[in-house]
Amino acid sequence: MKGELGEAEQTLHQALRLSHQAGDGKAIAYTYSMMANVALMQGQLDNVSDSSCLLFPFSLPPSEFSEDDNAILEMSLKLASIYAAQKQHKLALAGYEFCILTLEEKIAKQKDLPEDVLPAEEKANTRLLLGMSLDGYARYLLSINQLPVAQKMYEKALQISSDVQGETHPQTVVLLNDLATVLDAQGRYDEAYSYVRRAADLAKETQHPEEHMVLNNLAAILMHKEDFLQAKQVYKEALKQAEQKGDIASVQHIQEELAELTKRRKGSK
Repeated sequence: MKGELGEAEQTLHQALRLSHQAGDGKAIAYTYSMMANVALMQGQLDNVSDSSCLLFPFSLPPSEFSEDDNAILEMSLKLASIYAAQKQHKLALAGYEFCILTLEEKIAKQKDLPEDVLPAEEKANTRLLLGMSLDGYARYLLSINQLPVAQKMYEKALQISSDVQGETHPQTVVLLNDLATVLDAQGRYDEAYSYVRRAADLAKETQHPEEHMVLNNLAAILMHKEDFLQAKQVYKEALKQAEQKGDIASVQHIQEELAELTKRRKGSK
C-alpha cells in the first residue's frame, strides 16, 4: 500500500517459504496471489502469466480447493485481466466468462442456505467477487468497443456494489461514473448525465479521492450535450482538484479537454 513493491516482494518470498515449510496449501495459494498482485502493480505481465504465481493453486488437490472456490476464481480473474492487457482476446473472454458464469451458479446455489451453514459475510464476499468480475469484463469490453454488452456488465456490477456496500461506497461511485462513460460513448448523453451527476454529488459528499476524475467525466458529458458554459466551470474545478492532488496525468488530460472545449465553442458559433 505504501508503494514499496520491491520490499513487499521480498517479504512475500519469505512468507512463501514458511507456507511451504508448514505444508499449508491455502497459505501457499494466498501468498502466490499476493505475489501476482505485486507483479501486476510493477507491470510485469509476462512474468505473472508465465510463472507459477497464479497457476499453482489449480494444481492443488480437491481437498484444498474446489473449482468454484473464491480463491481459485479470484486468480482466474487476475489471469483474465493479464490476457486482456496482452490483447489475447480469446483467452481474456474465456477467463472473464468462466468467472462470471461460475460465480452466478455458485450464488444461486447459496441463496437459500441458512446462516448457520453459510455466514452472510461469505455470501456477500462471493457477490462482491462477481461484481469485480463484471467490472473487469465491462472495462475490457469498453476497450474493444463492445459498448452495449459493456453497459449491461456495468449495470450488474453497479447493482451488486449498491446492494452489498451501499450507494455512498467509493466503488459504487466509480461504477456510476463508469456506467456514465459507456452511455456517453454510445451517444446517450442525457442518460449518461444522470449517472455522472449522481456520481459527482456522491463524490463531493464523501470526499472521494477520485472526485476530480468524476468531475472531468461530468464536464466531458456536458460538452457533448453542448452545455459549454457549465462544462468549462466543471473542468476548471476538476483541474483545480487535480493540481491540488498532484495528479499530473489528469492535469494534462483536463487541459487538453479544455482546449477541445474552446474549439467546439468556436465551431458552434
